[in-house]
Amino acid sequence: MKPKVYITRKIPIDLLVELEAVCEVDIWEHEDIPVPRHVLEEKIVNIDGLFCLLTETIDQSLLDKANTLKIISNMAVGYNNIDIEAAKKRGITVTNTPGILTETTADLTFALLMATSRRLVESADYLKKGEWKTWSPMQLTGQDVHGATLGIIGLGRIGEALVRRAKGFDMTCIYYNRSRKPEIEKELGVGYAVLDELLKRADFICILTPYTNETKNLIGTRELSLMKSTSILINTARGGIVDEIALYEALSTKKIWAAGLDVFEEEPVNSNHRLLSLPNVVAIPHIGSASVNTRRKMAKLAIENLLLGVKNQTPKSIVV
Repeated sequence: MKPKVYITRKIPIDLLVELEAVCEVDIWEHEDIPVPRHVLEEKIVNIDGLFCLLTETIDQSLLDKANTLKIISNMAVGYNNIDIEAAKKRGITVTNTPGILTETTADLTFALLMATSRRLVESADYLKKGEWKTWSPMQLTGQDVHGATLGIIGLGRIGEALVRRAKGFDMTCIYYNRSRKPEIEKELGVGYAVLDELLKRADFICILTPYTNETKNLIGTRELSLMKSTSILINTARGGIVDEIALYEALSTKKIWAAGLDVFEEEPVNSNHRLLSLPNVVAIPHIGSASVNTRRKMAKLAIENLLLGVKNQTPKSIVV
């Protein structure tokens, strides 16, 4: 009997060929609608493998219903949507898709930094609304990127890739991390700073740290108050790392210059979210890894992990 697997979102058909040759595959066919909880609860009862996204909450109560589940293959680098301890207790392997999206996400992070600093979205809207009547010296002026100081919170693969991009703009790069990385400091010419020092010094602060209990609301009222009035905050990690109420207060009262956000605490974000009402916010819908090549590579690795897991073989990228 073929092992049964369930895939929670429609993915390119050509990537499924190898999986379908070995497994009985069931797919939630809607591309833009997450699988409802009750459907997932029904499907998980007698499957051997689950291919899921960050949009699915794989918690203890769901795993309690899984009688035969061997592997959860998460198509993402992060895995805060999965109760890792609950999976571990049940002997269920959890995998992710690291490394693949590094360069693409670094591209997007720097693009968001540029768009926010130079007020590109605000300027485009200004033009489209017919408000451009003349040229004036300080019209729609932003902040310089070249020669500025970039502070990175969380110097992992994406942070290192971001440093390489920033060096092309003659930026001074500093970072805060749970542990120092002397070899990377030497290789990339990046300096270490404790969090408070980084917040005080940096012109641009990019959040790239994983979302954990320790990093939840890492940036709140106190931290924002340490930043320069000309500072720009960029978050392409996870929304819950920043206290959104505190961020709104800091932005609306001009305590900091602007923010570029690819992530929110609750996603998808509602169109009437208070942060979206601010002209000094550039917000996009969690598209950090959204290039055709990168998403295909992520899906391919997730399928490979899934296939190895249901065969009782060792997957390529194990979380637990």
